[in-house]
Amino acid sequence: MTSVRMVEPVTAPAPLRARSLGVGYGERLVIEGLDVDLPAGELTVIVGPNGCGKSTLLRALARMVPARSGTVELDGKPIGHYPTRQVARRLGLLPQSPVAPDGITVTDLVARGRYPHQGIFRQWSDEDAAAVDRAMQRAGVTELAGRQVSQLSGGQRQRVWIAMALAQQTPILLLDEPTTYLDIAHQVDVLRLTRSLQRDGYTVVVVMHDLHLAFRYATHLMVMKDGRIVAQGEPSAIVTAELIEDVYGLPCRVLPDPETGRPLVIPVGEE
Repeated sequence: MTSVRMVEPVTAPAPLRARSLGVGYGERLVIEGLDVDLPAGELTVIVGPNGCGKSTLLRALARMVPARSGTVELDGKPIGHYPTRQVARRLGLLPQSPVAPDGITVTDLVARGRYPHQGIFRQWSDEDAAAVDRAMQRAGVTELAGRQVSQLSGGQRQRVWIAMALAQQTPILLLDEPTTYLDIAHQVDVLRLTRSLQRDGYTVVVVMHDLHLAFRYATHLMVMKDGRIVAQGEPSAIVTAELIEDVYGLPCRVLPDPETGRPLVIPVGEE
């Protein structure tokens, strides 16, 4: 088995991390004893084979599934100590294949991102409207404002969901397979948006399957296998043919991408 490769970046303290984390469903334990730090201000992409625990980890970090053991910490405190609205002001989660209510328009869906900022003594305000406008502009969906979400293409819908997350005004964004079912042009479109957000100071975490695009856009890569993180760091520093074969069982060569110099996985063997 390939030895674990960890190349630690020099960053500010991780705003979101887990210690000795255990998570499962029913009698099946998916993650056990996992330590993870999501570096501040990076675009972290988590990759690994189906069933390795990528989405489970993301949902546990967002407090969407309970930890059976260990802790998740947000800004240095156990996430369970925060009220739900306070967590929603610090991190936003875009789950796999979210479903919009029937008949809802783009503006109304994006406006739902302001929910954490509402309360008994604080109703809809000019500040909320401005936040929705900024989020839609940033995600490039302003021209879709009055359309029903159900009428949009897959790429447009993903941008609308990201706009809703941006309307929350959270510094941490967790996106679970946001490029699934999109064609290559829309995948690149979404990933360019996430990279732009990272450059503006957001801490962004994305679960992906496409290794080429993951290696191209990640500033920090986490590779998972069997509920463990087996390698992490800048993609060019950690990705090897041995790592890919160990994690995916795929004999391959790893070459530099002619466009970016990032790792490019080329399967080998008979056709």
